[in-house]
Amino acid sequence: MNDASGADPSTTDGPSGGALRRVALAAFIGTAIEFYDFFIYGTAAALVFGRVFFPGLGAAGALLAAFSVYAVAFLARPAGALLFGHFGDRLGRRSMLVVSLLLMGVSTAAVGVLPGFAAWGWWAPVALVVLRACQGVGLGGEWGGAALLIAEHAPPGRRGRYGAYLQLGPCAGFLVATGVFLGLSEGLSEAAFLGWGWRVPFLASTALVAVGLFVRLRIEESPLFEGRPEPVRVPAVTVLREHGRAVALGGGSIMVGYALFYLTTTYALAYATTALGLPRSLVLGLLLAGAVPQGLAAWWTAGCSDRLGRRRVLQLAGAAAVFWSLLLFPLLETGRPSLVALGIGGAMAVLGCLFGPIAAYLPELFPTQVRYTGVALTYNLGGVVGGATAPLVATRLTAAYGTAQPVGWYLAGIGLVSLLCLWALPETRGSDLALVAA
Repeated sequence: MNDASGADPSTTDGPSGGALRRVALAAFIGTAIEFYDFFIYGTAAALVFGRVFFPGLGAAGALLAAFSVYAVAFLARPAGALLFGHFGDRLGRRSMLVVSLLLMGVSTAAVGVLPGFAAWGWWAPVALVVLRACQGVGLGGEWGGAALLIAEHAPPGRRGRYGAYLQLGPCAGFLVATGVFLGLSEGLSEAAFLGWGWRVPFLASTALVAVGLFVRLRIEESPLFEGRPEPVRVPAVTVLREHGRAVALGGGSIMVGYALFYLTTTYALAYATTALGLPRSLVLGLLLAGAVPQGLAAWWTAGCSDRLGRRRVLQLAGAAAVFWSLLLFPLLETGRPSLVALGIGGAMAVLGCLFGPIAAYLPELFPTQVRYTGVALTYNLGGVVGGATAPLVATRLTAAYGTAQPVGWYLAGIGLVSLLCLWALPETRGSDLALVAA
């Protein structure tokens, strides 16, 4: 797990280039689809769900209720990490990725046909909570398994670069999800959008999942998994007992990325279109455009991590996140489209820098026998603080102070904690995954 100088990929043994490209493509497509499913809920929560599932609570109460259900998935994600990690470490990475994609797709499509409060009363939000929890369980097993397939196939000297394919998946998923909502929002009347238009992105998930399954069923199992030592009986127990420090610090190191993303894309969308009165199409369009610098930044920093080190790049990105946290909401509250665009675009670029090296860094912290459980649990624990609680805290802070600027200080505080966690973690660039100590 110690730093190495970085192996030359031309002299590193490993799978054929074709096999590695198939794995990278499968990781990109599958992750894009699963995050598309996850993101459309966040967009719908900000724009629609308060009125469809929680009428009568008032604007602020309905939004808070929608974000509370939104948070359910983040609380369920660690459970998914433990479930899929257990079987992924014992039975294989590939099969668990197929199951997680199916669970996510079925849950998402079911939201698309779920009656609203007017038809089902309180059973409607109860069913929404259940389906959202299923989404969380599915996504809890997704990212870790996909990261492992790439990391365990890639040569050490280019592990960061190949990990970037995985990190482009969420960018693509967000791009498609936001684009679909923008098109429906512009093409339909308000009544049609609230009545049935918001359901289209959820139902469209079925076709995307079919494509993802076709691709994932054609990839090979991880060579490190096939050549692993005898599997441990209960991977979660081993991870928490022997690698609990890495789980806690790793989760803490990435929580600022989660918080920045969901405060920018979900909370800021709701705040800008309700409290600030900005047009929905404008904010959705700016978020759509922001996916471009996010993807470019992720690709760049992932490659930089192969040369400069994972931890160093992540520390620089964390410092940038603290700085931009203090600018984001003042820029939004100007209401000027150019400054709002600057705030959102800058936040998305910083986000890409934060997540670019993660697909290579987290797998390098854990041994093969428990790597799926360790990576999935670490990644999703970071989401509990950063993704589940941040929109709820932001909503309460804004209601208490009458402005969103305290949200920026809250976000900067999370960034400082993430930087401290990174400082306590080791550098792993160039490490041999087969030799990471159990």
